[in-house]
Amino acid sequence: MSAAREGAEIVFRVRDSGLGIPRELLTTIFEPFTQIGRTLDRAQGGLGIGLTLAQRLVEMQGGSVSAFSEGQDRASEFTVRLPAASVARPVKVIAPDRSLCPEEASLDLNVLIVDDNRDVADSTALLLRAAGCTVHLAYDGEEAIRSARKLHPDAVLLDIGLPKLDGYQVAERIRAEQGDRETFIVALSGYGHDEHLKQTVRAGFDCHVVKPIDPAALTGLLASRCPGRGPSSAPPS
Repeated sequence: MSAAREGAEIVFRVRDSGLGIPRELLTTIFEPFTQIGRTLDRAQGGLGIGLTLAQRLVEMQGGSVSAFSEGQDRASEFTVRLPAASVARPVKVIAPDRSLCPEEASLDLNVLIVDDNRDVADSTALLLRAAGCTVHLAYDGEEAIRSARKLHPDAVLLDIGLPKLDGYQVAERIRAEQGDRETFIVALSGYGHDEHLKQTVRAGFDCHVVKPIDPAALTGLLASRCPGRGPSSAPPS
Protein backbone atom coordinates (compact mmCIF):
# COMPACT_ATOMS: atom_id res chain seq x y z
CA MET A 1 0.00 0.00 0.00
CA SER A 2 1.30 3.46 -0.88
CA ALA A 3 0.05 7.03 -0.66
CA ALA A 4 1.38 10.15 -2.33
CA ARG A 5 0.27 13.58 -3.43
CA GLU A 6 -0.11 13.97 -7.19
CA GLY A 7 -1.05 17.53 -8.09
CA ALA A 8 -4.36 18.39 -6.44
CA GLU A 9 -5.01 14.77 -5.42
CA ILE A 10 -3.89 12.29 -2.80
CA VAL A 11 -3.48 8.91 -4.50
CA PHE A 12 -3.62 5.60 -2.61
CA ARG A 13 -2.53 2.42 -4.35
CA VAL A 14 -3.20 -1.04 -2.95
CA ARG A 15 -1.45 -3.97 -4.63
CA ASP A 16 -1.70 -7.66 -3.82
CA SER A 17 -0.18 -10.88 -5.12
CA GLY A 18 -3.41 -12.83 -5.16
CA LEU A 19 -6.02 -14.24 -7.54
CA GLY A 20 -6.20 -11.27 -9.87
CA ILE A 21 -9.22 -10.18 -11.89
CA PRO A 22 -10.18 -11.59 -15.32
CA ARG A 23 -9.91 -8.85 -17.94
CA GLU A 24 -13.58 -9.18 -18.86
CA LEU A 25 -14.58 -8.29 -15.28
CA LEU A 26 -12.46 -5.15 -14.95
CA THR A 27 -15.27 -3.01 -16.35
CA THR A 28 -17.91 -4.54 -14.06
CA ILE A 29 -16.00 -5.25 -10.84
CA PHE A 30 -17.58 -2.25 -9.05
CA GLU A 31 -21.15 -3.23 -9.95
CA PRO A 32 -23.27 -4.60 -7.05
CA PHE A 33 -23.09 -8.36 -6.41
CA THR A 34 -20.26 -8.94 -8.88
CA GLN A 35 -18.08 -11.81 -7.65
CA ILE A 36 -15.49 -14.26 -8.90
CA GLY A 37 -16.50 -17.79 -7.88
CA ARG A 38 -19.57 -17.35 -5.64
CA THR A 39 -20.34 -20.12 -3.12
CA LEU A 40 -22.59 -20.38 -0.07
CA ASP A 41 -19.45 -20.94 2.01
CA ARG A 42 -18.05 -17.42 1.79
CA ALA A 43 -14.56 -18.33 3.01
CA GLN A 44 -13.14 -16.69 -0.14
CA GLY A 45 -15.89 -14.20 -0.86
CA GLY A 46 -18.73 -12.12 0.45
CA LEU A 47 -21.87 -10.51 -0.89
CA GLY A 48 -20.21 -8.73 -3.78
CA ILE A 49 -21.03 -5.26 -2.45
CA GLY A 50 -17.74 -4.25 -0.80
CA LEU A 51 -16.21 -2.64 -3.89
CA THR A 52 -19.51 -0.94 -4.74
CA LEU A 53 -19.68 0.62 -1.28
CA ALA A 54 -16.01 1.63 -1.39
CA GLN A 55 -16.49 3.32 -4.75
CA ARG A 56 -19.57 5.22 -3.64
CA LEU A 57 -17.97 6.36 -0.39
CA VAL A 58 -14.95 7.67 -2.28
CA GLU A 59 -17.14 9.39 -4.88
CA MET A 60 -19.08 11.09 -2.09
CA GLN A 61 -15.77 12.74 -1.14
CA GLY A 62 -15.19 13.91 -4.70
CA GLY A 63 -12.77 11.09 -5.54
CA SER A 64 -12.57 8.04 -7.76
CA VAL A 65 -11.58 4.36 -7.59
CA SER A 66 -10.16 2.20 -10.36
CA ALA A 67 -8.95 -1.40 -10.65
CA PHE A 68 -6.19 -2.97 -12.73
CA SER A 69 -5.08 -6.56 -13.24
CA GLU A 70 -3.25 -8.40 -15.96
CA GLY A 71 -5.67 -11.30 -15.54
CA GLN A 72 -6.63 -14.20 -13.31
CA ASP A 73 -3.86 -15.38 -10.96
CA ARG A 74 -1.80 -12.28 -11.87
CA ALA A 75 -2.55 -10.02 -8.87
CA SER A 76 -4.57 -6.81 -8.65
CA GLU A 77 -4.07 -3.12 -8.02
CA PHE A 78 -6.70 -0.66 -6.81
CA THR A 79 -6.16 3.08 -7.01
CA VAL A 80 -8.10 5.59 -4.91
CA ARG A 81 -7.88 9.27 -5.81
CA LEU A 82 -9.12 11.90 -3.37
CA PRO A 83 -8.93 15.69 -3.56
CA ALA A 84 -6.15 17.01 -1.33
CA ALA A 85 -7.25 19.36 1.45
CA SER A 86 -5.83 22.84 1.02
CA VAL A 87 -6.94 24.31 4.36
CA ALA A 88 -7.06 22.57 7.71
CA ARG A 89 -10.64 22.48 8.97
CA PRO A 90 -11.70 22.18 12.63
CA VAL A 91 -12.89 18.78 13.79
CA LYS A 92 -16.54 18.64 14.72
CA VAL A 93 -17.19 16.61 17.85
CA ILE A 94 -20.42 14.63 17.66
CA ALA A 95 -22.06 13.30 20.80
CA PRO A 96 -22.63 9.53 20.74
CA ASP A 97 -26.08 8.32 19.73
CA ARG A 98 -27.62 7.08 22.94
CA SER A 99 -30.03 4.86 21.01
CA LEU A 100 -27.08 2.61 20.09
CA CYS A 101 -25.59 2.36 23.57
CA PRO A 102 -25.77 -1.27 24.75
CA GLU A 103 -25.65 -0.26 28.41
CA GLU A 104 -29.27 0.91 28.14
CA ALA A 105 -30.29 -2.70 27.64
CA SER A 106 -30.49 -5.10 30.56
CA LEU A 107 -30.48 -8.54 29.06
CA ASP A 108 -29.95 -11.76 30.95
CA LEU A 109 -29.68 -14.33 28.18
CA ASN A 110 -27.35 -17.17 27.32
CA VAL A 111 -26.49 -16.49 23.65
CA LEU A 112 -24.56 -18.55 21.10
CA ILE A 113 -23.13 -16.56 18.16
CA VAL A 114 -22.18 -18.59 15.09
CA ASP A 115 -20.29 -16.84 12.30
CA ASP A 116 -17.18 -17.80 10.32
CA ASN A 117 -16.25 -14.12 10.09
CA ARG A 118 -14.44 -13.83 13.41
CA ASP A 119 -14.44 -10.04 13.38
CA VAL A 120 -18.23 -9.96 13.05
CA ALA A 121 -18.66 -12.66 15.70
CA ASP A 122 -16.31 -11.01 18.17
CA SER A 123 -17.77 -7.52 17.76
CA THR A 124 -21.33 -8.84 18.16
CA ALA A 125 -20.23 -10.72 21.27
CA LEU A 126 -18.73 -7.53 22.71
CA LEU A 127 -22.02 -5.71 22.19
CA LEU A 128 -24.13 -8.41 23.81
CA ARG A 129 -21.80 -8.88 26.76
CA ALA A 130 -22.05 -5.14 27.41
CA ALA A 131 -25.83 -5.60 27.37
CA GLY A 132 -25.64 -8.26 30.09
CA CYS A 133 -25.68 -11.47 28.05
CA THR A 134 -23.54 -14.53 28.59
CA VAL A 135 -22.06 -15.11 25.15
CA HIS A 136 -20.42 -18.14 23.52
CA LEU A 137 -18.87 -18.30 20.06
CA ALA A 138 -18.66 -20.90 17.30
CA TYR A 139 -17.06 -20.42 13.89
CA ASP A 140 -18.39 -23.30 11.78
CA GLY A 141 -21.50 -25.45 11.50
CA GLU A 142 -20.22 -28.53 13.29
CA GLU A 143 -18.87 -26.50 16.21
CA ALA A 144 -22.24 -24.73 16.43
CA ILE A 145 -24.12 -28.01 16.87
CA ARG A 146 -21.71 -29.22 19.54
CA SER A 147 -21.96 -25.91 21.40
CA ALA A 148 -25.75 -25.80 21.25
CA ARG A 149 -25.94 -29.37 22.54
CA LYS A 150 -23.65 -28.53 25.47
CA LEU A 151 -24.79 -25.00 26.36
CA HIS A 152 -28.58 -25.11 25.80
CA PRO A 153 -28.60 -21.39 24.85
CA ASP A 154 -31.62 -19.12 25.14
CA ALA A 155 -30.81 -17.67 21.72
CA VAL A 156 -28.62 -18.59 18.74
CA LEU A 157 -27.49 -15.94 16.26
CA LEU A 158 -26.70 -18.12 13.29
CA ASP A 159 -24.96 -17.06 10.09
CA ILE A 160 -26.26 -18.83 6.98
CA GLY A 161 -23.02 -19.16 5.01
CA LEU A 162 -20.84 -21.40 7.18
CA PRO A 163 -18.09 -23.94 6.50
CA LYS A 164 -18.73 -27.66 7.08
CA LEU A 165 -22.50 -27.30 7.62
CA ASP A 166 -24.49 -24.26 6.51
CA GLY A 167 -26.85 -22.36 8.78
CA TYR A 168 -29.96 -24.09 7.47
CA GLN A 169 -28.55 -27.52 8.35
CA VAL A 170 -27.45 -26.30 11.77
CA ALA A 171 -30.90 -24.90 12.59
CA GLU A 172 -32.59 -28.13 11.52
CA ARG A 173 -30.23 -30.21 13.70
CA ILE A 174 -30.72 -27.95 16.74
CA ARG A 175 -34.50 -28.17 16.38
CA ALA A 176 -34.34 -31.95 15.94
CA GLU A 177 -32.19 -32.44 19.05
CA GLN A 178 -33.76 -29.97 21.46
CA GLY A 179 -37.08 -31.77 21.87
CA ASP A 180 -39.58 -29.51 23.65
CA ARG A 181 -36.95 -26.92 24.53
CA GLU A 182 -37.51 -23.56 22.83
CA THR A 183 -34.35 -21.86 21.66
CA PHE A 184 -34.77 -18.56 19.84
CA ILE A 185 -32.83 -19.04 16.58
CA VAL A 186 -32.07 -15.96 14.49
CA ALA A 187 -30.80 -16.24 10.92
CA LEU A 188 -28.06 -13.73 10.07
CA SER A 189 -27.75 -13.27 6.33
CA GLY A 190 -26.70 -10.77 3.72
CA TYR A 191 -29.74 -11.83 1.69
CA GLY A 192 -33.36 -10.91 2.44
CA HIS A 193 -35.32 -11.96 -0.62
CA ASP A 194 -38.56 -13.92 -0.27
CA GLU A 195 -36.95 -17.24 -1.18
CA HIS A 196 -34.34 -16.81 1.57
CA LEU A 197 -37.01 -15.92 4.14
CA LYS A 198 -39.06 -18.99 3.20
CA GLN A 199 -36.00 -21.21 3.47
CA THR A 200 -35.17 -19.94 6.96
CA VAL A 201 -38.73 -20.64 8.09
CA ARG A 202 -38.54 -24.18 6.73
CA ALA A 203 -35.23 -24.75 8.53
CA GLY A 204 -36.75 -23.78 11.90
CA PHE A 205 -35.53 -20.21 12.38
CA ASP A 206 -37.67 -17.82 14.41
CA CYS A 207 -36.43 -14.64 12.77
CA HIS A 208 -34.37 -13.47 9.79
CA VAL A 209 -32.01 -10.49 10.20
CA VAL A 210 -30.29 -8.98 7.19
CA LYS A 211 -26.68 -7.87 7.66
CA PRO A 212 -25.20 -5.47 8.56
CA ILE A 213 -26.70 -5.84 12.03
CA ASP A 214 -28.04 -2.73 13.76
CA PRO A 215 -26.93 -2.89 17.44
CA ALA A 216 -30.10 -1.30 18.84
CA ALA A 217 -32.32 -3.54 16.71
CA LEU A 218 -30.43 -6.64 17.82
CA THR A 219 -30.65 -5.89 21.55
CA GLY A 220 -34.31 -4.97 21.12
CA LEU A 221 -34.98 -8.24 19.30
CA LEU A 222 -33.37 -10.30 22.07
CA ALA A 223 -35.08 -8.24 24.77
CA SER A 224 -38.43 -9.14 23.23
CA ARG A 225 -37.66 -12.77 24.17
CA CYS A 226 -36.88 -11.89 27.77
CA PRO A 227 -40.01 -10.38 29.45
CA GLY A 228 -39.45 -7.42 31.72
CA ARG A 229 -35.88 -6.76 30.54
CA GLY A 230 -34.14 -4.63 27.99
CA PRO A 231 -35.50 -1.82 25.84
CA SER A 232 -39.18 -2.02 25.03
CA SER A 233 -39.71 -3.48 21.61
CA ALA A 234 -42.57 -5.20 19.88
CA PRO A 235 -41.82 -8.81 18.88
CA PRO A 236 -40.54 -9.01 15.30
CA SER A 237 -42.70 -10.38 12.53
